[in-house]
Amino acid sequence: MRSPRFPFLAALVAAASLADASSAADLKLPRTSQKAQVMQTVGLTDVTINYSRPGVKGRTIWGDLVPYDKVWRTGANEATAITFSTDVKVNGQPLAAGTYSLHTIPTKNDWTVIFNKKSDQWGSYSYDEKEDALRVQVKAQPHEFTEWMEFSLADIAVDKATVALDWEKLRIPFEIQVETIEHALTNARAAMASLAADDHQTAFSCANFAFQNNVAPDEARQWIDKSISIKETWLNLRVKADMLAKEGKTAEAIKFGEKAIAVGKKDAPADEIAKIEKQVAEWKKAKKS
Repeated sequence: MRSPRFPFLAALVAAASLADASSAADLKLPRTSQKAQVMQTVGLTDVTINYSRPGVKGRTIWGDLVPYDKVWRTGANEATAITFSTDVKVNGQPLAAGTYSLHTIPTKNDWTVIFNKKSDQWGSYSYDEKEDALRVQVKAQPHEFTEWMEFSLADIAVDKATVALDWEKLRIPFEIQVETIEHALTNARAAMASLAADDHQTAFSCANFAFQNNVAPDEARQWIDKSISIKETWLNLRVKADMLAKEGKTAEAIKFGEKAIAVGKKDAPADEIAKIEKQVAEWKKAKKS
């Protein structure tokens, strides 16, 4: 084999090619459709959506740029991904915790929203229906003009939220339901089972949660009594008074309310003590009538 006539030039070309390849790998340019993320905690469940935001840019979107009756990546670039930290229900249908690619099939009226188990894919080009974890039907709604496609979580409550996809003049909503109370009650029971001997605060928190959410009343009474037995505070005494009043035991409620006032005058905010005093006065008035 003959040696190159210009070995030095050949070496320079090779080095330049390697440098170009390295530069290309490091090159960063802005995307036409920018990346975005929305995260919302619903009760005890984290909902995270990662997506890219295409713009309208004067184009006809529905039935043209985004064809009807075909699977759409629901965004641009990579398929939109949605993650749930706990099991959820979507429009009443169960879906396990995990990350899914979120595809849709647009039509002029009802849309199909698809949660696919293959979460990491480019667009919907490798979409496989056999990997679907769930499909739900939703109705497209008229909405104010949105230039850049956007996901949001609206109408949030302790156990549900609405996920909304807004683009052009449409909104595509679906509802997520979570078992917040059940999960929290499980956590409370576990905490009480391993309660430290001097931990009045955890016992109070568990009792107050159950009382405020009208669940496990027998356990709530046990937990508040446990908190009080460790240390009397104006908070646990107040909750005990409220529990007794709810049970119709007004005389006992007054007793614990007055103890809460006496203890609270040492360290509670004045406005909170005023609220308890007002409540106790109302219980006394009701008891006399």
